[in-house]
Amino acid sequence: MLRVGTYAIAAVLSFITAAPAADGGATKQPLANPFFAFDNGTGRGRIPFDEQAKMLKELGYDGIGFSGAEQIPEMLKALDDQGLKMFSIYVGACVDPGKPPYDPRLKTAIEQLKGRDTLVWLSVTGGKPSSDANDDRAVAILREIADMAAASDLRVALYPHVNFYVQRVEDGLRLVKKVDRKNLGVSFNLCHFLKLDNEKNLGKCLLQAMPHLFMVSINGTDGGDTNKLSWNRLIQTLERGSFDVGRVLKTLKQSGYTGPVGLQCYNVPGDPRENLTRSMSAWRKLNARVTAEQ
Repeated sequence: MLRVGTYAIAAVLSFITAAPAADGGATKQPLANPFFAFDNGTGRGRIPFDEQAKMLKELGYDGIGFSGAEQIPEMLKALDDQGLKMFSIYVGACVDPGKPPYDPRLKTAIEQLKGRDTLVWLSVTGGKPSSDANDDRAVAILREIADMAAASDLRVALYPHVNFYVQRVEDGLRLVKKVDRKNLGVSFNLCHFLKLDNEKNLGKCLLQAMPHLFMVSINGTDGGDTNKLSWNRLIQTLERGSFDVGRVLKTLKQSGYTGPVGLQCYNVPGDPRENLTRSMSAWRKLNARVTAEQ
């Protein structure tokens, strides 16, 4: 009898689980995006790796965005010990003919990250911003880096940055098409977008990038005439600023983007733990709101 009763209960529970929701089956799902913090907000250069990783774990972050091509094994160990992930390494390429195309240590870093699903987050400097004058050299460099990354089962995302050769998402997309490597894509960085573009174009930019979008970064920021705002107003902890970051997350959810979202912390004043605590609280509130609104 007990066994029959157990099966009967299991069958009922299975039916309840499979039954359509009261809203017609449109079960509301929270954001599926992993949320990590840039190491410019975790105490880079001041706080030991193991303490950074422990803090991120305690506060609920999924991992870190790491800077540079050095000390990869050391940070990986600290993250592994906490069950966290290195979501990206931020490195640069340069299209100026008289300068090295990229850090020679990048090859070793990529090999150390083999199979880790860590993104090579690549800024591209040199030449005139948003120009295609150095595209031939850029394509050659990016193909070389993308092929190195592919050998370690990694992907590369171009990082649009104000006043760099790739400073807009559109610049990144232009090069992605020319390079023609499946493991090369772009990222969307909210603060850099707002410094160069208009709020009303945000949705259009995200949708344009979506087929090649590998990473997104957000932060608290003021809205309005954002091109004229200083960086201390364009980059704040996530709960601050007049701009509704929920717009970004809602567009990502509606578009089916489930990739990582990183917290940009550049030059945000204050204690790292306090800042990260406030931003995590804001992330959870945004998640709940976007979920409720779907």
